[in-house]
Parts: sequence; structure tokens; C-alpha cells
Amino acid sequence: MSEVNSLVDQIKFLAETHNRVIVAIAGAPGSGKSTLVAELNKRLSDSVVVPMDGFHLDNIILEERKLMPRKGSPASFDADGYIYLLKRIRGAEETAYAPVFDRRLDLSKAAAIEILKETRIILTEGNYLLLDQAPWNNLAELFDLSVFLEVPEAVLRERLIRRWLDHGLSEEKALARAESNDLPNAELVTQSSISANVVIKDF
Repeated sequence: MSEVNSLVDQIKFLAETHNRVIVAIAGAPGSGKSTLVAELNKRLSDSVVVPMDGFHLDNIILEERKLMPRKGSPASFDADGYIYLLKRIRGAEETAYAPVFDRRLDLSKAAAIEILKETRIILTEGNYLLLDQAPWNNLAELFDLSVFLEVPEAVLRERLIRRWLDHGLSEEKALARAESNDLPNAELVTQSSISANVVIKDF
């Protein structure tokens, strides 16, 4: 928890010296990004969360591209749309709106998050925020602070299987989903992300 306290202090300091601060929280699926961002948002005033997951391509498009089995991989997101929105948010010249991914409905909802131009702190989280591949590698220049959650593979595996079990899948299907998609995505994030300003281990 001391690492979280230190991170809160860093963000507050940046917010005092910048008109707007964009903080990126990256890490493999199951590393605890959403949990950390929720905690930061609770402790900070004048902050809003903009998740990368809102830019999932719709299932109809994924079906057409034969990407449904790999939903959650880099190719299954509108990366350029996410980058464009962050550039717009970076400018802080107008109120902007971000989409959010509804896991229950398995689809994105447009303009579900309001970012007022007066908002000082933007917390954005996702698997590929620091991925060293085009077009994701255009994101780093937009961040004032980047954080990477480093979690052992065995822990990720356990969490990802549990996630699918909690969604009602059988143990066999939960294991298959984790091994065929989630864990390869986790390996990509772990091996192909650029260095972050802050690394938090075993969150």
C-alpha cells in the first residue's frame, strides 16, 4: 500500500504543476489495473477514469474479421480512435466524452464518460498503453506519468481462470479461454512493453 500512497503523492504533485495530467496504468490482463485505478480515483479529487476497454471493436466486426476468439488482443481494439481521444483530452480545450465497455452486455457504450475541460487528472488504464508496436507506440508521448503492474505468470493464470469461472464458464472452458487468448495477450504485454516511470510488483 506504500507504493500506492507514493503514487498518489506523485500524481497530486503533477496536478499542481500542470493544467492537465494524464496517468497511464498498464499491465497484463489480470494484473489489477482496474483495482488500482479505482483506488487512485477514490483518493484523488478532480479525476476521471478513461478505460482503453471502451474501444473494443463491436462483436459484429470481430466476427467478420474472424477475431472473436482473440477478443482482447491488440487487433480487436480501435487503437487509433483511443489515441485520437487522448490527444483531444490532452488539449483540455473542451468537454470530451469517452466510451465504456459493458462486460455484462459484452459491448461498448459510446459517450458514457464525461471529461469536463476543467478536470485536472485523467486516469487511463489498459493492457497495451505501453506496447512497443504501431500504432500503440504513439501513446507514450501523451502520458505525464506511466505505471506498469508486474505480476508473476502463475498469479495471472490463476486470476484469469477465476475471472471466467465467475462468468459462469465450466473449469474446462475457463482454462481454454485463458490459455488460448488471455495468457498469450499477457505474454505480449510483459515482453513487448516499454519501460514505465513506475513499476509496481505483485499488486
